[in-house]
Amino acid sequence: MSDSEEPTPGFGNQRVREIYRDGMYDDETPAYPVAYEDLREAAWENMDDAARAYVHGGSGTEETFERNRDFSAYRIMPRMLRGVADRSLSVELFGNTHEFPLMITPLGVQSLLHDEAESATARACAELDIPYTLSSLSSTPMEDVAETLGDTTKWFQFYWSSDRAVARSFLDRAEASGYDAIVLTVDAPTLGWRDRLLERGYYPFLEGEGVANYFSDPAFRDSLEAPPEADPEAAVDRFLEIFGDESLTWADLSFLRENTDLPIVLKGVLHPEDARLALQHGADAVQVSTHGGRQVDGSISAVEALPAVAEAVGDEVPVLFDSGVRRGSDAFKALGLGADTVMLGRPFAYGLAMAGQDGVEWVLENTLSELDLTMGLAGYDDVTDVGREALKHEQEL
Repeated sequence: MSDSEEPTPGFGNQRVREIYRDGMYDDETPAYPVAYEDLREAAWENMDDAARAYVHGGSGTEETFERNRDFSAYRIMPRMLRGVADRSLSVELFGNTHEFPLMITPLGVQSLLHDEAESATARACAELDIPYTLSSLSSTPMEDVAETLGDTTKWFQFYWSSDRAVARSFLDRAEASGYDAIVLTVDAPTLGWRDRLLERGYYPFLEGEGVANYFSDPAFRDSLEAPPEADPEAAVDRFLEIFGDESLTWADLSFLRENTDLPIVLKGVLHPEDARLALQHGADAVQVSTHGGRQVDGSISAVEALPAVAEAVGDEVPVLFDSGVRRGSDAFKALGLGADTVMLGRPFAYGLAMAGQDGVEWVLENTLSELDLTMGLAGYDDVTDVGREALKHEQEL
């Protein structure tokens, strides 16, 4: 940039200026909360007790859920006078350039949060061009969500059914609908022990929530004596019978590769040896995740696991990250610890519950704005340059 050129304000700069101007000149304060805790409180006003327990709760004592917030153990080490006026947040995944290093992580049963469920989230992602990962356990069929997303990057999260015909059908449908990758969740061969849901005796799938992809699937329907519309209870029982497969091993990944040409992401990797095994068995990316603290109570947190997994993978495949990310500064730290892209979960869910599509857009724009500002304040003009040198663990101080 020449001395005479005026730099274009970064994403975050524009966002805060707009909010401050609205407040100071037009006496218009933001319609929605900014802080995560206030956002959650606003969302809870629109959620019943069961929905709160399902979205907010972790497994067991929620030790892992709490430890996922251990970002505070890492301190940002800002560098000064490094020319950060022209910042880039763009990253590349599977040969495609994305404007931001942020994606929506899979979250099922969004009908618990808003009547428009995944469709509202998809519209928000399409508006901002944020890649969206749809859960197998969505309240909206994958084809409908794909149509809403249009050209926006879309991945399909895959729970491996014990009925191989249904598993194969899901893969075929995802590919035919235009999804760009398959995200295999490997940390949920069975359910975690979730105190909050057990205390309420609540499991939304027994009410027919979150099973749209199953009830609309031809292979699943062929396995029923009567269609779900005629006998929903029998259809739910069949879903429970075939959901998940506890017998899976690394060797089974060959089935996945044989039945899809899409990139395969393994979600739920916490051990560096599993990261190496993922590479050996042909994974195209790994996602460090504790399932939001909803599976193994007392496990290593996602942020604790990330550096070793990233080191094990090296530059061979992308490393994605979720679990515990609440704001842009968390995302910056995850990128510094080795993530190539960060996945957002509960914050967007609360945005959806609070205000539908507008709420999701609000959360995404704020998260990206804080990430952009944090990056600039830390002395980086390109998000791909953010590395381990940007952080110090509290034990290193």
